[in-house]
Amino acid sequence: MKKMRRSAIKAANKELERIDVFFNTYANMSSGLIDPEGIERLCSDVEVDHTDVRILMLAWKMKAEKQGYFTLEEWRTGFKAIRVSNKYALKKALPELEKEVRRPTNFVDFYSYSFRYCLTEEKQKSIDIDSICELLNIVLRSQYQAQVDLFVQYLKTQNDYKVINMDQWMGFYRFCEEDS
Repeated sequence: MKKMRRSAIKAANKELERIDVFFNTYANMSSGLIDPEGIERLCSDVEVDHTDVRILMLAWKMKAEKQGYFTLEEWRTGFKAIRVSNKYALKKALPELEKEVRRPTNFVDFYSYSFRYCLTEEKQKSIDIDSICELLNIVLRSQYQAQVDLFVQYLKTQNDYKVINMDQWMGFYRFCEEDS
């Protein structure tokens, strides 16, 4: 029994080592973080555009806090969860990650996370209209194209709102759910 436990611990440590090596492939050594340049390289290696929703889904899985940056701890969290330790496995895992996120129970959390992830300043509670329009197109358009297209068109032509807050963001999702 002890032998089995020891071998399981050894295997987990080996997996963590591989995840760390994978992290270091993209990390900026001076900051110890994967920065926007590292994310661009990762996207290139897995042949995915950096604006692909699956990169945001990956950030959600990592529970990443700062847009455009991944810490080693966040990287470990995400890659242990999806059982990936190299770019080839990640490329294969992305479709499954997307299926997982698209499940209704997970999607609401992901949708909410996508808003919070775009809050780049401390105590920021709203996001400018241009950014919201981009985010809607990335996160929601594939599911609710007509609603997103109309809402984005409205947001770009109206003059009353300069920003959208979390309540409005979530309200639009509820509207889409009820409208479909």
